Amino acid sequence: MINSSVKAGHVKIKVLVTDDSAFMRTAVRMMLKDDAGIDVIGEARDALTAIQMVETLNPDVITMDVDMPGMDGVMATQIIMERFPRPIIMLSSLTDRGSETTIQALAAGAVDFIPKKSSFVQLDIAQISSELHKKIRFWGERHLKAATGTGKTVPDRAVKGLRHFSNEFQPELVVIGASTGGPAILSKLLSSMGRLTCPVVIAQHMPSTFTEGFARHLSMDTGLNVVHASDGLELLPGVIAVCPGGVDTTVSESLPGRLHICLTRNSAALIHPSVNVLFASAARLNRKTAAIILTGMGSDGTIGAQALVGNGCPVLVQEPGECTVDGMPSSAIEGGHVNEVLPVDGIGRQLRKWAGVSELQYN
Repeated sequence: MINSSVKAGHVKIKVLVTDDSAFMRTAVRMMLKDDAGIDVIGEARDALTAIQMVETLNPDVITMDVDMPGMDGVMATQIIMERFPRPIIMLSSLTDRGSETTIQALAAGAVDFIPKKSSFVQLDIAQISSELHKKIRFWGERHLKAATGTGKTVPDRAVKGLRHFSNEFQPELVVIGASTGGPAILSKLLSSMGRLTCPVVIAQHMPSTFTEGFARHLSMDTGLNVVHASDGLELLPGVIAVCPGGVDTTVSESLPGRLHICLTRNSAALIHPSVNVLFASAARLNRKTAAIILTGMGSDGTIGAQALVGNGCPVLVQEPGECTVDGMPSSAIEGGHVNEVLPVDGIGRQLRKWAGVSELQYN
């Protein structure tokens, strides 16, 4: 049950609901009506109306339908983020078209998404309502703190006790972990690093219906050889494998000198694909492996980073102040399992230097 108690003087989170379906707009409003900390200040039936209402109503959070007639949720997100940046949460149908558009919207600046089935009759109302409340609360509070200058500032953390690897280090494998904010940042990272001389495996927290479309998006956006990982896939130089959602991915060496993907499901992992499971499998290999932790909620990757550092492998994390959410990088930093903290472009340059690639290569 949502706690509807609000402290005296508490500022409500103002929400704009955007959906071409009047039924869905009403449903979202009804889901939020008992939360005294949230105020639905407007409903837009199309993208153009939403853009106009953002300017006039100044909402703290926007829920955005993915597929709408005329201008879709992606274009609306791009325009809003350019003109009036604020958290946008996509309501995405679990269809091929819905997942593709959601990935594009996340790359355009949407901060989060909530999957929904195409037929409202089939919706798991309780689950969607719970997600909606949590995500609006989280992003709304961040927006309000940023607007009032009371948000948490990221301290200048020095990485101590772990060595910096010279440019003579040549990784044979790169593993990357990301969560919230990852789709947009991963495009930037891959574009910055170009085509490496070793395989790359990416664990991005994402439902199973979205990861194949995400791999296609990265491939088209960067021009690199990005594939959706499958069980038994051989990891060849230059291949970038996106881990499937709903399961965990490990890397193994079935034959000398040949790396393969293995799909499993680790019961101890809270989210699948688990960054910790991927990193731990890489740590067990007798390989020069570089690990990257990017933006994301929670602490996934910290335990795996500890295993990699203990095995003499470098761990780089995205500068927390650059992250959409700094939970995952900050957790690894605070745990003492990080060799360097860099902006995304800096991580890309470092990977190129290690791989001996002086210029960006895409073919």
